[in-house]
Amino acid sequence: MTHRVAFISCLVLIGTALAPAPAAAQKSCESLTTLTLANTTITSATSVGAGAFKPPAGPGQPAPTEPLPAFCRVAATAKPTSDSEIKFELWLPISGWNGKYEQVGNGGFAGTIPLSAMASPLLRGYATAGTDDGHAAATDGLWALGHPEKLIDFGYRAVHETSVQAKAITQAFYGKDLARSYFVGCSDGGREALMEAQRFPDDFVGIVAGAPANNWTHLLIGAIWTEQALLNEPASYLPPSKLPVLQNAVVAACDALDGVKDGVIGDPRRCHFDPAVVQCKGADAPDCLTEPQVAAVRKIYGGPRNPRTGAQIFPGYSPGTEAVPANWRVWISGNGPGQPTLQAFFGNTFYAYMVFENPKWDFHSFNFDSDVQTADDKTAGILNSTDPDLAKFKARGGKLIQYHGWGDAAIPPQNSINYFESVQSVMGKTARERDLGATQDFYRLFMVPGMSHCAGGVGATAFGNVPSAQRDPGHDVVSALDQWVEKGVAPNQIIATGFVGGDPAKGVEMTRPLCPFPEEAVYKGSGDTNSAASFTCQNRHKR
Repeated sequence: MTHRVAFISCLVLIGTALAPAPAAAQKSCESLTTLTLANTTITSATSVGAGAFKPPAGPGQPAPTEPLPAFCRVAATAKPTSDSEIKFELWLPISGWNGKYEQVGNGGFAGTIPLSAMASPLLRGYATAGTDDGHAAATDGLWALGHPEKLIDFGYRAVHETSVQAKAITQAFYGKDLARSYFVGCSDGGREALMEAQRFPDDFVGIVAGAPANNWTHLLIGAIWTEQALLNEPASYLPPSKLPVLQNAVVAACDALDGVKDGVIGDPRRCHFDPAVVQCKGADAPDCLTEPQVAAVRKIYGGPRNPRTGAQIFPGYSPGTEAVPANWRVWISGNGPGQPTLQAFFGNTFYAYMVFENPKWDFHSFNFDSDVQTADDKTAGILNSTDPDLAKFKARGGKLIQYHGWGDAAIPPQNSINYFESVQSVMGKTARERDLGATQDFYRLFMVPGMSHCAGGVGATAFGNVPSAQRDPGHDVVSALDQWVEKGVAPNQIIATGFVGGDPAKGVEMTRPLCPFPEEAVYKGSGDTNSAASFTCQNRHKR
């Protein structure tokens, strides 16, 4: 009996030794303030009850309507240099964490933590973080004047530092490693997304880059070009009342090119519209454009060129959504001559404070030859994320989904195509189709007909880029990315939804597949034109 007891005891001891070690216990939220991090101080860590906090609306981000679950709200400041003060927040689900981390991007010049954008990943079970990019003034560029380290923080360092420190805090809180790390951003956040893939390929295994401002210096050269086209001569200005004249003419000429008359132009590159068709035959009138106005529109469609060489500096804007709310009136033409537009704000701020360091700089003086080189020499290496070599990101298993609205009046949609094709030229080595395959193995671009900057517009423009109840891979870009990373299932299409009056509460008006570029949605010839099932993805540009 004694021998039997001893034998059983021995088995118990062996079994205990071979059993997996229990997972480390989750820390209390408030205890995180004692965590030691390199160049980073956790200023607060507070438990927030379910539904107790509603993030405010942010630039381009509406306030979330769905109540947030209970979470640990961490605020921290990173100071990698003596002139750095990078603030970020990290939200950690108290329960139901999916084991993953999603960092969200900024808009414009940043300057605030994108709290509203952090709501969506938290609701999905992610630990999530966002940063102010190292400064606290989003309304001007004065923060950059005389502060080169802050410009670097904005350019790339703040997002990377936030990634490193936030992931370390997350691991400390849950007591285990992260399963996956993702980055999701649009506009400047799209620039940040591509910067991460290029400069810090180990930070994130999955990235969503929406409408990226990645060629920052040339994008804002385009802003100055537009401003000069409309304002150098008083007669060139295009008032808001004439935007419908222009849009209606474009749609009448090009709507049917995609096989369906629905007010949405599938691929504006096929729309060879000349604004001269709406030029006044005599005196100025409400239903036509004057000759100087036509000339200005041609410049906006055409984009900036070097006056000496004729070389294209940056793409122009696509026709067909000029009168859509929040498009040309907000970004390009404004409410009247001299009234501020967002393009003018960003262009003037950038060149006054960051390039020429002269608050009195006047956009009329910009030289589209020599000043282009000045801007590139001084800031492109900090702000532009245009490097086409994504080999390191691909090698570590990285997946990248990029999207851009064809109706974007902030960042020309052709810019996304240009970057995709530059990557294709580097990543492939043989025939065009094989080059495309080598790129699409890890990087897919989705162009969205009718969509404005990052969201909204006309047609089907909701696919997880805005908060939605549809969080499956077939309808949601983040879920599609997650599935691609975890299961190797690449998104061959994503179904976008258009709501009645743009309001999800009013019901679905239409659905349409978004296709990986260079494919586009083509009507099958029968079936409901408002149903995605009536369309197929085809490469109509195939050679």
